[in-house]
Amino acid sequence: MKKALIKRLKGELINQGNLQDPVTGQATLVVSISDKRHRAGVTFVRAESFKKAWIRIEHQLNQIAFPSWVRVETIHSIQQISREKFAIALAKITRANFWRRGVSFDEDFQTALLEMEINGHEFFESDQAYKVGKTTAKATVNYAAITEYLTKRDGNVSMDIQAGDSVWVFATSGVFTDGNRVWRLEDNDPQLLGVRQLADPKQELADYVGLGETYLKKQIKDDGQFVYGYFPSIKRVLSNYNSVRHFSSIYALLEAITFTKRPADLKQARHALQWGLDHLTLVKDEALFVVEQPKEGEAELKLGAQAMLILALCKYQEVTHEKRYEKQAMQAFRGIEAFRQPDGRFNHVLRSDLSVKNAFRIIYYEGEIAFAMSRLYALTHDDQVKIRIQETLDFMVAHDYGKNHDHWIAYAINEALGIFGNNRDYMIMGLKNAFEDLENIEHKVMPYPTRLELLTAAVKMTDTIRATGNGDLLEPYDVATLRSVWQYRAEYELLSGSFFPEVAMYFYHPAKLVGGFYARNDHFRTRIDDCEHFLSGLINYYDYKY
Repeated sequence: MKKALIKRLKGELINQGNLQDPVTGQATLVVSISDKRHRAGVTFVRAESFKKAWIRIEHQLNQIAFPSWVRVETIHSIQQISREKFAIALAKITRANFWRRGVSFDEDFQTALLEMEINGHEFFESDQAYKVGKTTAKATVNYAAITEYLTKRDGNVSMDIQAGDSVWVFATSGVFTDGNRVWRLEDNDPQLLGVRQLADPKQELADYVGLGETYLKKQIKDDGQFVYGYFPSIKRVLSNYNSVRHFSSIYALLEAITFTKRPADLKQARHALQWGLDHLTLVKDEALFVVEQPKEGEAELKLGAQAMLILALCKYQEVTHEKRYEKQAMQAFRGIEAFRQPDGRFNHVLRSDLSVKNAFRIIYYEGEIAFAMSRLYALTHDDQVKIRIQETLDFMVAHDYGKNHDHWIAYAINEALGIFGNNRDYMIMGLKNAFEDLENIEHKVMPYPTRLELLTAAVKMTDTIRATGNGDLLEPYDVATLRSVWQYRAEYELLSGSFFPEVAMYFYHPAKLVGGFYARNDHFRTRIDDCEHFLSGLINYYDYKY
């Protein structure tokens, strides 16, 4: 590593403080180094002073002869706690992988682990009955796996890490470099610990969207199907599939290609779109349907999949100006009729013979189909499509769909206001849809990209309401707070859900993960629909704000 870069890393660390333990005077530094192909190697250095510890760190950094990712951290806020209290604290964790402190099983830090070593290997295991979003994690320590890891990391483990009455937990402050730039790592916000502090939010958001587009494109296999996703902490490829997410991911990829201005990538998007048409659809009575074939049970035709197919086909035409899929888009629109009930309500799931399987499946389907039809109308100006949009939105108004706080409804209303003008009923529903859940959105611990999509659509809508002379409808609401939460959540989503290198470096084959987006509480799962929602949310935010 270049001497100037090493000097800068040292200077950034010194500027952060927390260099030595005020009680003992000792300094404990940690360096993590990844060649981008393998999980980071981690070394703890403990010395009588920061100066002496840094000499050893500098020696290690001088040995790096290849482009690497490097984190250097200082340890502080050390606290000794009993094994009993440690076990109780773990058992109280509600979400998997939400332990956010380093841990040492001895006082001299010979068996210490960084937080990301712990979470990157899932050393604190969730209860077998744990179900994401439904039950608490009730984590316990896998001492055997930790001992095996420490033996590989350090060459030997001189003690039984399960023995002893205490463990030592600690916090860190640090810096990260990708070999060119240097970022300070967050050490204050409990949900963003160890992730870069944004120095230039606009540019860094745009840069990561570019990485996200590349990542999603690379998930398209030679045959046009996506790799559905990964559990990177346990090195598992997800084997199931979902037709809704296939087409919605193509839609997001096309949005990203427009953003990054990489028309060469349209070939892969078209390949995936054609694979979906060839393998995930059927034609019945001149109508085109998306068909889902579960591993077990009967095939399903889902209203949401119908919407995503239309959106993907329309987005492809919008981006390429080709009309090769216009016929299929109108065939898919005709298929919507099979889902409609006489009163304007939609059945959500049909069997392949078009009989009703589920009248209701999930709240998102009406908003999705209204949005999809609005996008179709923008391309075709077909009067029948316009009639169906209005009927759908009128039904949603009559049945108070604004209480659902659904990003698809927000999208649909924004499009509809461009078609139907000053429809105050749609505006009122859209405002309720966004503002009544605003406080909840602001304080979400987990990244929630669909809510960023809702916020962006809501901000656009408030501007449209003002521009059309309907500003009186905004009087009950705090528009400034909406915009404040909008910006906060955009940057929070980026930092809490993106596989930046400083996070990816602790996982299997880290370079392949960069550009992806993860669900921390589900084995750091990265799935195509995770990428889809994050990309759409961030792109729409960037385009409207900047």
